[in-house]
Amino acid sequence: MTSVVYYVKGCSTTSFEKLLEKLDLSFISPNEFVAIKTHFGEENNITFISPEVYLPLVKILKQKNCLAYFTDTNTIYRGKRANAVEHLILASKHKFDINFLGIPVIIADGLKGNDYVEVEISLNYFEKAKIASSIYYSDILICLSHFKGHILFGFAGTIKNLGMGCAARPAKYLLHNVLKPKVDTTKCTACGICVKVCPAEALKIENKKVVMIVEKCVGCGECIHVCEKRVFSIPWDLSYKEVQERTVEYAYAAIKNKKKCLFINFLDNITKDCDCINKKQEVLAKDIGIVAGFDPVSVDFCSLKIVNDYFKKDIFKELWKEIDYNPQIEYAVKIGLGKKEYSIVEV
Repeated sequence: MTSVVYYVKGCSTTSFEKLLEKLDLSFISPNEFVAIKTHFGEENNITFISPEVYLPLVKILKQKNCLAYFTDTNTIYRGKRANAVEHLILASKHKFDINFLGIPVIIADGLKGNDYVEVEISLNYFEKAKIASSIYYSDILICLSHFKGHILFGFAGTIKNLGMGCAARPAKYLLHNVLKPKVDTTKCTACGICVKVCPAEALKIENKKVVMIVEKCVGCGECIHVCEKRVFSIPWDLSYKEVQERTVEYAYAAIKNKKKCLFINFLDNITKDCDCINKKQEVLAKDIGIVAGFDPVSVDFCSLKIVNDYFKKDIFKELWKEIDYNPQIEYAVKIGLGKKEYSIVEV
């Protein structure tokens, strides 16, 4: 049996309204806690999905008299989203707040990222997963994802947003820790930017070259992003597949005990990198469309096909030649997170 996926062209508020009208949202009842998982955008990032687009969903949830809130978790890298105070300030700067949206914004894993519940999953990598409390305790999860490229996943959509995005801050170390960047000191100019951003204090400058303390490295990849000299690189043959599969297990944990979940991908502002990057990015395509459904795998798989059809090539493979994005899909199917087979309803 195939999953049903809904698709509307364009990413405007009007397009989103049309899509929502086609979805059966009768599973949402009054007084139920509804967590709307999204990404508020890192500082200096301007290609995250605008909160204005989400207003039609807020209107429907208010009409249903449920207890809805937008949410995300804290990060492990040094930035404006590593604790709830700075995270909320940045979210408000990007108009993710009760004044603009009309419903609250909650940082799901608390002040310092240590508010979580351990969910038993007994899979290949984890026996238990540390899921952020405000996501775990919600009755319903609506996952709003910006579909774009990613340095470890090839592309990032619903699966990545669920897995990495619902993991409490300590769990993000567990998801990343197989990634230990290679260091080419011949390219290093000892500028020290990588040292400043490293959350684990795993880098230092000695004799005008950067030195990595491998046992301290948590694999967040922040040094790779900030180094303009490309001193750091990912050991592609070792890291990405396991990071993808670990994240899939966390996606499984995030929705394991939910009454119902809805997954929506916005195919807009397609960029090479994710919204965690602290800089303006080149937009490769805009306003392609919105994909929605109740199966996270089919929503991602359908989104991938639509985007590749738009570009008339496998755009994410071209952007990230070293990355095979298939492990996240295949492993998700293997553990029962969803199906690749889908039928599409065009709105």
